[in-house]
Amino acid sequence: MSVIDRACQDGAALMGAVRHQWSRSEAEAIYNLPFSDLIFRAQSTHRASFDPNIIELASLLSIKTGGCPEDCGYCSQSARYDTGVSASRLMDQAEVVAAAQRARDAGATRFCMGAAWRSPKDRDLDRVCDMVTAVKGLGLETCVTLGMLTSEQVERLATAGLDFYSHNVDTSPEFYGSIITTRTLQDRLDTMEHVRNAGITVCSGGIIGMGEGIEDRIGMLVLLANLPVHPGSVPINLWNEVKGVPVADTAARPDPIDVARLVALARILMPRAVVRLSAGRQYMTDELQALCFLAGASSIFIGDVLLTTRNPQRDRDQSLLTRLGMNSGRS
Repeated sequence: MSVIDRACQDGAALMGAVRHQWSRSEAEAIYNLPFSDLIFRAQSTHRASFDPNIIELASLLSIKTGGCPEDCGYCSQSARYDTGVSASRLMDQAEVVAAAQRARDAGATRFCMGAAWRSPKDRDLDRVCDMVTAVKGLGLETCVTLGMLTSEQVERLATAGLDFYSHNVDTSPEFYGSIITTRTLQDRLDTMEHVRNAGITVCSGGIIGMGEGIEDRIGMLVLLANLPVHPGSVPINLWNEVKGVPVADTAARPDPIDVARLVALARILMPRAVVRLSAGRQYMTDELQALCFLAGASSIFIGDVLLTTRNPQRDRDQSLLTRLGMNSGRS
């Protein structure tokens, strides 16, 4: 029996069965299927758990920008690089709630708050917890990304009512050291374990187009798919061009068909996760986005800015969804 036959035996892949022991060879075999077969399998898996005509709309706000001590080679917010991004203080709660209200009015159902920290100080976490509670009071799902957390800090966020914690693995274990040295991959996995143990849903994906190989993109998804619990959301980010960071010297825009293949693989390996087209969507044509929705993507970020980088405008997103006969599922 071939690796692809083992991956799909008894129709498991088509029915959305969840597995946690994927091998690289299985994932590569699926990724390299003839394109029509891959998309058919991904769309069939998608329909087992999702309405194929609903796209979740999420919004992301930088509540504390710049000044991060980490050396992530792709990031505009690292204090180690001259990117033109100035460090700011943590936003006031009233400003954050007002932004969340605007996002809700624009159709978002999830509001994500990001702070450029290695890890939050307790006094800052107190304020973030208050923001979480206030935003949740608007009827929105809440998500934050704050860097590394202790189990005690995660428990405080859980008490505040946090729904999701975003903590990307960024890339494969093999390529990770090429882009980050100040935080290990295990550090990230430890924080994700604390989050799961507290009953908060993990949001974790990665970035493509940083100079990694296709095998690294596949390896990143295999890493996530073999976690004890699949992430509730898997963001696929195209690296946003940032001047002054090391990745700018190695980056290469991914081939559009490769992007669609990766989305399809994410859908098949993690059949019940929300696969989100995240950063870098301004580089994607409407046709590529539509192909990614067909491959199993079921969420996008709306708004003109994602943290510090551009995002397609709301009118363009609404036009695309209308032409595709898709909607956010909100009445």
